[in-house]
Amino acid sequence: MKKIIFVLSFSLGLTLFTNAQELTVPQISQYLSDNPFLMSPSYAGIGNYVKVRMNGLSQWVGIPDAPKTQSLSADVRLGNRSGIGMVLYNDSNGETKQRGAKLSFAHHLVLDRYDDVFFSMALSVNLNQFRIDIENFRDNDDLGVIDDRKSNNTNFDLGTLYRKGEFYVSLNISNILNKNIERFSPIYEPNVLRNYSVYSGYRFRKNRRSDFEMEPSIFFQYFESDSRSITDLNVKFRFYDFIDSYYFGVTFRMLNDQAVKPLYLAPLLGLNKGDFYFGYSYQVILNELLGYSTGTHVFTVGVNLFQGISNCTCTY
Repeated sequence: MKKIIFVLSFSLGLTLFTNAQELTVPQISQYLSDNPFLMSPSYAGIGNYVKVRMNGLSQWVGIPDAPKTQSLSADVRLGNRSGIGMVLYNDSNGETKQRGAKLSFAHHLVLDRYDDVFFSMALSVNLNQFRIDIENFRDNDDLGVIDDRKSNNTNFDLGTLYRKGEFYVSLNISNILNKNIERFSPIYEPNVLRNYSVYSGYRFRKNRRSDFEMEPSIFFQYFESDSRSITDLNVKFRFYDFIDSYYFGVTFRMLNDQAVKPLYLAPLLGLNKGDFYFGYSYQVILNELLGYSTGTHVFTVGVNLFQGISNCTCTY
């Protein structure tokens, strides 16, 4: 079993889990569960309520001690043109543990009030602790391994968001500073964690009174340290019933630097009932690791609190 875990960790640790151990929350499909703020700080404060979302990620179904991640995010409008947000997360991947927080501030500008053209800018501060836990090591012959290794790091993210009508595009830079690796081997531990992402999509509706909406979107992420990149192709279909809504969709992730190698295909579904939200996704593995595990569960539950209409359409 340990051999299987090692193979899975080595093969998927840099792909399916993307940048889980790199001072950030894993970017899988949580951002599609009515929570784009988890992907970009520039969404903080867009909405007429306090948006609270809890995410649970359980990878590699059928494999004992597989990676698990939990996160809690919340964002709220501040004044008429700004927003603040927070993400708390806890991640376990084998004997490596990660926990931390992200605090964000976003400001929203009106470029054209008649055509609903808006531009947003955001800054995030990341507080992170990365730890290698040795308490479960057995038959350790390395006298140099005598205590847990941990590193506390602070980093920053920048985000922008452009919206025109039903179109949106977000550009982001994460982990601007290099990572502190003084307590780790510089040969195996990367210190350049900068990654760049683009998220864009369009909401198609026959008219504003229509109860059906289709939203195709794309997410691209590039990692500076080793030139890896991934692309998500997504589509969601949403139905409105007065104040409630329901959706289903699918997302497909691929590795761009390996001849567009597919990673997973994930059906999505969710509902927004009054002030409560629930979303679920199951990511079906599409590569050779399918023999060990069929996929990954992603759950999202949330609540919208304290509704308050803004005087500025840039936060609608």
